Amino acid sequence: MAISKLSTSGLISFARYNSMLAGYAPPPLTVDYLVIAGGGGGGDAAGGGGGAGGYRTSAGTSGGGASAESALSVAASTNYTVTIGAGGASNTGGAGANGASSIFSSITSTGGGGGGNSNTVGSSGGSGGGGGVDGIDGGAGTSNQGFTGGDGKASSPRAGGGGGGASGVGTSVSAGVYGDGGDGVASTITGTSVIRGGGASGGGLDNKGVAGSGGGGASTQDGGGDATAGTANTGGGGGSAWNSANSSGAGGSGIVIIKYPDSLTLTIGGGLTSSTATAGGFKVTTFTAGTDNISFA
Repeated sequence: MAISKLSTSGLISFARYNSMLAGYAPPPLTVDYLVIAGGGGGGDAAGGGGGAGGYRTSAGTSGGGASAESALSVAASTNYTVTIGAGGASNTGGAGANGASSIFSSITSTGGGGGGNSNTVGSSGGSGGGGGVDGIDGGAGTSNQGFTGGDGKASSPRAGGGGGGASGVGTSVSAGVYGDGGDGVASTITGTSVIRGGGASGGGLDNKGVAGSGGGGASTQDGGGDATAGTANTGGGGGSAWNSANSSGAGGSGIVIIKYPDSLTLTIGGGLTSSTATAGGFKVTTFTAGTDNISFA
């Protein structure tokens, strides 16, 4: 039996199909994120509270009163850096250290400002650190990431300012008012509402402020011992200790959370600590420590 030849029209259709494939570009992959930096350490010896780490997200309200940012477009088989910022270290007798930045690709959140000690202003950061009792001024926050730290006061009452938070300024000390830490922002990117990015309270001679919601550390008054650290993986600021013989609190470490379609596979470098949950057609990966590359496929 003779074998039929392929029709010319069939060959043309096949060539046209290949041409269409060559010009095809897959739709962009978009990833939602929450990136929070490490909180600032508290100031020691009549100091202010540490400021919260910078707070940026595409899935809800960002820090500093900003709206949600745009989701991040990513390409398959491309490396993207993830870094979890450490909290600023605790200290004895000095100003608080700033927290370290957290990073997801092009998104960088700035570490929280350290609280001032007795004669030092609060440091600027994602949210600003509270000012010491004689340094007075709180540190500035970073636009669209966090708020300013509160001012300290040298007398009546003698107390340090509260650290700034992701959703509110640290309280400045005045008659009958102590240095409360600014509150954090709630996020539902994991499916559960969690508040992060709280500023620490400022210490005082006779009384002290209240730590901000979202991981801010508690400070101490005269004779109150060591201050409390910011909560890990919230970017909360560290509390201030009133007496120089005691230690201030370290800032809480930051966090990076990403949400992406469950059809994607994520490759994670060994330098990162993470966990992944799947629900509703999406995967949510939470990074809690380290630095390394990730890639999507």
